[in-house]
Amino acid sequence: MKIDWDRRTCARRGHVTYAPDEPRLRDRLYAETALGVAWRCLRCGDFALGEPHGSGPADHAPLVPRGTVLRDLLVLRFLAIERAVRGVFIVLAAVAVWRFSNSQDAVRQLFDEYLDVFRPVFRHFHYDLDHSPVVDTVQKTFGYRHNTLVLVAVLLLAYALIELVEAVGLWYAKRWAEYLTVVATAAFLPLEIYELTERISWLKIATLFLNVLAVLYILLAKRLFGLRGGHRAFEEERQSASLLEVEEAGGLSELSASGQGARHP
Repeated sequence: MKIDWDRRTCARRGHVTYAPDEPRLRDRLYAETALGVAWRCLRCGDFALGEPHGSGPADHAPLVPRGTVLRDLLVLRFLAIERAVRGVFIVLAAVAVWRFSNSQDAVRQLFDEYLDVFRPVFRHFHYDLDHSPVVDTVQKTFGYRHNTLVLVAVLLLAYALIELVEAVGLWYAKRWAEYLTVVATAAFLPLEIYELTERISWLKIATLFLNVLAVLYILLAKRLFGLRGGHRAFEEERQSASLLEVEEAGGLSELSASGQGARHP
């Protein structure tokens, strides 16, 4: 089923109307009804009762995303939310590593005490905690040097900063953020594939699939690196989706048709 993104967005945010100064274009966006004047929404194209939200030359009208442009914007904002959530979790992980580096001996002692308590319980269920992969991994981290853990915390914070910058840029549909997202995400794909060769999990597979899909979608939909005509073709597509551009073209077509009819009765 085809989704009407324009009307869904207008239902949530309200219509966007504008009264251009050009008479012919103004007449195509204006209507009088028994309930008062109505203006066409620049997003969904429906007439909305009430005075326009703005007026002036058509060139000064707001460029309201609609159609495929609006759909792409919604996808970018979904990716922005995903990047923001991931960035917050990475910040929390960095803080945890930093705090652990400053109290490593105390955490080791606490872990050993709890391990002694739970060892008989797990032995009752025929599970040897001393040979558990999780316990072995935790014990190995206790052997890391303080400086190494601090470096890991700094690297995690840097990674989180990249994720949060991507999130802000994607939310506002900045083109530099699209390039940053593609480059940064693609750079980590080999590492994610390597992790799958070490141990497969549904979370790792889902993350890899989402990142590959995001890279391909942004590359093709936003025409990055010259693909599908590059930035010029992207701007032309965005401008052609504008309702004012469509109506202006329609008015010129009618004017041209009427002129030809006058010449050829």
